[in-house]
Amino acid sequence: MGNHQLLRAAIIAALAAAPLAAVAEVTNEELLQRIEEQEQKILVLERKLEIQDEAAKTTKEATAVVNAGPKGFSLRSADGKNQLRLRGTMHLDGRYLEGEDPGGVVDSFQATRVRPTIEGTFAEIYDFKFMPDFGQGRTVIQDAYVTARFKPAAQLTVGKFKSPVGLERLQSANDMRWVQRAFPTSLAPNRDMGLQLGGDLAGGRLSYAAAFLNGSNDGSSSETFADADINDDKEYALRLFTHPFAESDNFAIRGLGIGIAGTYTDQAGNATQPLLPSFRTPGQSTFFRYRAAGATTAATIADGERIRLAPQLYYYVGNLGLMGEYTEVSQEVSRVVPAGLREGTVDTQAWQLAASYFLNGEEASYRGFKPKTTFSLADGTWGAFEVVARVQSLSVDDLAFGGGADSFADPLTSARQADSWGVGLNWYLNENVKWLLDYERTSFEGGAATGDRSDEDAFQLRLALGF
Repeated sequence: MGNHQLLRAAIIAALAAAPLAAVAEVTNEELLQRIEEQEQKILVLERKLEIQDEAAKTTKEATAVVNAGPKGFSLRSADGKNQLRLRGTMHLDGRYLEGEDPGGVVDSFQATRVRPTIEGTFAEIYDFKFMPDFGQGRTVIQDAYVTARFKPAAQLTVGKFKSPVGLERLQSANDMRWVQRAFPTSLAPNRDMGLQLGGDLAGGRLSYAAAFLNGSNDGSSSETFADADINDDKEYALRLFTHPFAESDNFAIRGLGIGIAGTYTDQAGNATQPLLPSFRTPGQSTFFRYRAAGATTAATIADGERIRLAPQLYYYVGNLGLMGEYTEVSQEVSRVVPAGLREGTVDTQAWQLAASYFLNGEEASYRGFKPKTTFSLADGTWGAFEVVARVQSLSVDDLAFGGGADSFADPLTSARQADSWGVGLNWYLNENVKWLLDYERTSFEGGAATGDRSDEDAFQLRLALGF
């Protein structure tokens, strides 16, 4: 029974309970009149209550919900259909290389990433993200896109976003276990301009992404070309990723993810934009580059098809995490030499296998982390500690170095292969702040006038803030 009905019943009951003597003194007509008057008063009170209810409902619907927590700050409409979120990333790095670096890289401190992020949702299904980056003394728009989530299996993204290829590249910078990403990421594209259709199938056990993009160099983003295309040819990208045992009763195999990705384009560069990459060591020293234009010599340029193939997997169970990926690029190139036009297809391969292990029993995962305790001198707690290790390699086809002075790359300055192993310790003070300390040793084949380039010993430190 509602409040209005209770009020009506109470008044009628009070009238019915009046002394019989009082009732006897009035006529039936007077009694009916009094009842009608009371009913009118009840109707007036009911209307007042309805107005109050309507006003309270209107106020509730118009009141925004403000929230602040470890994942950032948000402003949400009362119906939950519209949201605005403010997040941020800041990575402050230190680098020390043992000995003199052949590439001229010096020991230094730098703000590698300084990224305020504005993202949100309109009309419940339209998400947007805008993320500039002020790190490394420059200003770049990393992300600027809108995603329409029509269905879990059909989500359309338009703008600038990460190409759906590299496993470690698609992992958020805040979730990285290493200061620098591994060699396979050097072959995968970074961010690009275009559109993408993706989604989840089979209850989330299978995801797909198919993109139509301007095209970007290995390991690079579209800002290399000022976020504008320099030719009519575009790049196609496709990625399939599955969690085959996500619903299994066996907990030990639920965290297995397997995928494959690839791209295809047919583009030709020029002396100004050769559309070819260079590759760097974990210490960020360039160890391979194609020949550039000289006073009397021509540059090597991309000239035809570029095909990438990237099988990948990860496995997380308890406090253990494993990540493995292989990426291969087949690139048609050309160079004008005294004898004419020299053409060829250069294949480049890279792979990595990385492991992580939480010492305090935290749950390892591809995305996110949450320490069981946070660092606090007052409480005597230290947060979480994680040890990491990885091996990786990148090799360039011998074809790139053949032909003497007519070669596509100079064997006296560019290495044919780089092999690296490393270990590290990560300290998670809380969900938002962590320290990373890495040591990686890299050896080379070729890359020096005397034979092999000298080994690199790189120590790197990072203070990472993410919310």
